[in-house]
Amino acid sequence: MKAVVMRDKQLHVESLAAPEPGPGEVLVKTLACGICGSDLHMFHHCQHVLANFKRGNIPIAFDDRQPVVFGHEYCAEILDHGPGCDKRLKAGTRVCSLPFVISPQAFHHIGFSNRYPGGYGEQMVLAEPLLVPVPGDLPADIAALSEPLTVAAHAANRARLDGSEVPVVIGCGPIGLALIAILKARGIGPVVAADFSPARRALAERMGADVVVDPAQQSPYASWLEVAAPAGHDINGPMALLGLGPQAKPCVVFECVGVPGLIQQVIQHAPPRTRLIVVGVCMESDRIEPLIAIGKEMNVHFSFGYSYQEFAQTLHALADSSLDAAPMITRRVTLDGVGEAFAALAQPDQQAKIIITYP
Repeated sequence: MKAVVMRDKQLHVESLAAPEPGPGEVLVKTLACGICGSDLHMFHHCQHVLANFKRGNIPIAFDDRQPVVFGHEYCAEILDHGPGCDKRLKAGTRVCSLPFVISPQAFHHIGFSNRYPGGYGEQMVLAEPLLVPVPGDLPADIAALSEPLTVAAHAANRARLDGSEVPVVIGCGPIGLALIAILKARGIGPVVAADFSPARRALAERMGADVVVDPAQQSPYASWLEVAAPAGHDINGPMALLGLGPQAKPCVVFECVGVPGLIQQVIQHAPPRTRLIVVGVCMESDRIEPLIAIGKEMNVHFSFGYSYQEFAQTLHALADSSLDAAPMITRRVTLDGVGEAFAALAQPDQQAKIIITYP
């Protein structure tokens, strides 16, 4: 098969032997695959990422001296079944799946594995129990958005939203845009979104953000105050700190950037009792001042991954049009264009979600 391979810290289009399904696995033909920010992180900082996963006992590991085929945001078509499959989904069925192969002995993350190539290749081997059939005629490139959208759905679930909140989305890259879509689909809002990039602010508006802010011009929390609090409310005053008098609606901040200092920035400037959900992947050590967070009774949660149920719900929401994520896709490329796409994604003003498509 043809695939984009990470080898010697470079991306190469190569011909590889097609993978063979083992017990409980299916062979699939890739139809579409998204390029994830995690792929870029792994490409540029592979050894650092893998070392941190090891330190944290997170079972994502591979030998970066050996070839790796990225891609964990995919839609595919079943070609064949390995031994021991129940074949509940027949050959020709279009599927998405959680990008894992799990057994009592091992865990493999498809696309971050030497053994299981991802969607940057024409064929993959997937775990049969984790397949989700694509409903109806949902286009493959839209179905492939299920994975990043489910990351956002899980983050929203971590926030324990009850509908009374006014959320702030910091960073309008793919995950920030996905969060806007999820929040709007759930009737949460108004949604305040902030990004330095004019192009990404425009995309945030298309995804449904009610207030879009350039943080170089105005604090997102000043914009939040305008739509979430009674007139004259001072989020820095003693009444707000102590929860006395007329109160603002609950503030939930989704941090979707992942740069050092941003968590502390939210702690310092967001209103008291804010729920902060950290979704952005910071690649460096960071520092916070607990005294401020304690004094303001901030709740800080970190979000990673999702469940099978969340994944299936997101795919079905895309299929029944209750969730619209099509504006996230800003470009489509073939395998030959993946290297250029990685370069383009390094410039946030140019692209949001780039999808690899197959003939």
